Amino acid sequence: MGEDVKTASSGRGGGDVQAGVPPGSWMKRVFGFETGDLSSWERLVRLLNRPTDPAALGVFRFLFGLLMAVDITQERGLSHLDYRYLDGAPVCRFPLFNFLEPLPLDWMYMVYVVMFLGAVGIMIGCFHRVSCLMFISTYWYVFFLDKTAWNNHSYLYGLIGFQLTLMDANRYWSVDGLWNAKKKNAHVPLWNYTIIRTQIFIVYFIAGIKKLDSDWVGGYSMSYLAHHWLFDPFKLILPVETVSLLVVHGGGLILDLSAGYLLFFDATRPVAMVFVSYFHCMNSQLFSIGMFSYTMLATSPIFCYPDWPRRFFGGFPAALRAVLPPTEPAPQSSASCVYAETPPSVAAGTPPSAAATATPPSDAADGQRPPSASRPLKPGRRHKLGTLFTLLYLSEQLFLPYSHFITQGYNNWTNGLYGYSWDMMVHSRTHQHVKITYRDGKTGDTGYLNPGVFTQSRRWKDHGDMLKQYATCLSRNLVHYNISEPQIFFDIWVSINERFQQRIFDPRVDIVTADWSPFRPNPWLMPLLVDLSPWRTKFQEIEGSLDNQTEVVFIADFPGLHLENYVSKDLGNTSVQVLQGQVSVEIVEEKTNYTLLPGDQMKLPAGAYHKVYTVSDQPSCYMYIYVNTTEVALQKNFTKLFELQERIRNGTETEPVPPELQPLVSVAEGKDPGVNVTDPVLRLFLRRQQRMQDVKKHREASLVQKLQRFSLKKYYMLRRGFLMTAIAMRNLMVGLPPLEQLSQEVAYANLKEPEVAPDEPLKEEAGHLEL
Repeated sequence: MGEDVKTASSGRGGGDVQAGVPPGSWMKRVFGFETGDLSSWERLVRLLNRPTDPAALGVFRFLFGLLMAVDITQERGLSHLDYRYLDGAPVCRFPLFNFLEPLPLDWMYMVYVVMFLGAVGIMIGCFHRVSCLMFISTYWYVFFLDKTAWNNHSYLYGLIGFQLTLMDANRYWSVDGLWNAKKKNAHVPLWNYTIIRTQIFIVYFIAGIKKLDSDWVGGYSMSYLAHHWLFDPFKLILPVETVSLLVVHGGGLILDLSAGYLLFFDATRPVAMVFVSYFHCMNSQLFSIGMFSYTMLATSPIFCYPDWPRRFFGGFPAALRAVLPPTEPAPQSSASCVYAETPPSVAAGTPPSAAATATPPSDAADGQRPPSASRPLKPGRRHKLGTLFTLLYLSEQLFLPYSHFITQGYNNWTNGLYGYSWDMMVHSRTHQHVKITYRDGKTGDTGYLNPGVFTQSRRWKDHGDMLKQYATCLSRNLVHYNISEPQIFFDIWVSINERFQQRIFDPRVDIVTADWSPFRPNPWLMPLLVDLSPWRTKFQEIEGSLDNQTEVVFIADFPGLHLENYVSKDLGNTSVQVLQGQVSVEIVEEKTNYTLLPGDQMKLPAGAYHKVYTVSDQPSCYMYIYVNTTEVALQKNFTKLFELQERIRNGTETEPVPPELQPLVSVAEGKDPGVNVTDPVLRLFLRRQQRMQDVKKHREASLVQKLQRFSLKKYYMLRRGFLMTAIAMRNLMVGLPPLEQLSQEVAYANLKEPEVAPDEPLKEEAGHLEL
């Protein structure tokens, strides 16, 4: 904030002090204002409304609008809107407020058109406030429509759009400035910068505070990230476990806690810019988070001196000046700011903050507004309202991440509506077992539903409010299948941050009739068994003692409950071993029970159901140890086929190749094996080899090839979005065409280049199965 004061109208960079001007106090040199500026309401109003160069804010406005225009076609879903909003389909949705419903599909396209035009208007600074209102009204509507898409960065986009609505962000490099001389290159009040800088500081700092958690500090939250190729340089000198603990978790914690401070101060800002930029570039490769990394990169320069664009673009050739942000003249005065009463011709000894608030001498000379025009010397109503808004908004933003004592119904092992608390990447979850049981309220008949039926989302499994909405929707839909007064029961097993798999909701409660309120604790939420967290160290020892073909799942259950499970026939060597407590294992077909104590182990029959009852007074802990015998046999066959292929390729195979394996000869000779591959194992082997070759080609592609592939992918995505939008607009204006014509238009919009195999681990066709 202080940097603005020192360079608001002079256009000079850095914190350099003019010759003959005393440096002032330590606080003024570091922060740009004195303690006395906070001593009264009027002085605070003057401080937050000091005239500031609009250049940095204008460039940020342009970048934010550009990124949001791109984001609308991607993460907001314009390119696949017809898949998200299916007209007439029995789809269960999860709005923030139950009365919110999506409009008909063609009208949803209209909503996105308004949002897109608003983003473009923000970018070019055209009808700035109207564009901001167009953007945020439609953006928040779409945001509230679907809680399953809630995340912190989408929430941040809406906040920034709201902030820009109230700011004078169109005072620099904008169409509005071309039309209105009073807005062109005019000062903006300091609070415009204060709000957005503090917002970004809050994002970083509270994200760091949320990482001061035993799971994050202990390295359990995001341990899988250390296996990503981005961390290969660290793995050259450190083991994977150390990379996870020190680099992923330790580095993330330190950067989040310190980034806001380092960006604020002149001495540390260059170093911060390097590390923050590297951090966000890595995140863009680690996670599918759309424009978030680039948006955060765009916010970093807002911490620099407000006139940095003038100095930066001033070094470009004169031929490019027409399309680049302007570098001259100095900003003109604005009614949005409060100016000091000191005349511009200050005597030696005037502190730089006073000189910064004086009227620029170029105002009259450059043909802009004369110095006598509307230069408030005393705070008015708009200045006081701006100050009041700044204080209230920032207080609210500091309060909301810790407001979960109010919205207690949303506390489901993580606090509140996950997506506005800046607890980013603090929790990782895995789901081992999901069972949905329905019961006819009149006949008592029971049955099972496929998890995820009638919905496109999977996040309902972790949140009580969404589970309530899902159960209510299922009950409405099941009535159409001759099920009267449906009762819905969920048995969902979740592991959070590498703990035991355990139930998150009570499986004995009918969720349709269950009570839920956003302001009361969820009564059917099962408590997280945090007392068992120390077992995670033992998990690592157990997993390290197993061979590569053996896998293990750790289970914890509550007294009086039982787990009903089915062992697939592929898992021919499965056993259960008790770690803590006492369980009773029932083999359903045999109708026999076996009691197991800590240390006891029992083999389970494949292709059959069994039940594990917790009969101890305390929660029981046990583990399934299993080998996918089908996969093991398949891998042995693959090894033999690979060795045979190598012998054929090297010319060392002396035995005649059987007819069913002749395609191997064709592949070894670089020919197409054709479609007549009769042996299923060979067909799977060749398919897997082709995928491995595609992945290798993808990874070893040149930079030009990667850019070409990226550009084509984005082109066809944007192409589909705009073509489908054009179809929807046509439908709204002239009505629906014949079905055959509409089908042909959609097929044309769906055209795309053949996709290359993704750069990710292979997911084998006959891979490891869930228990």
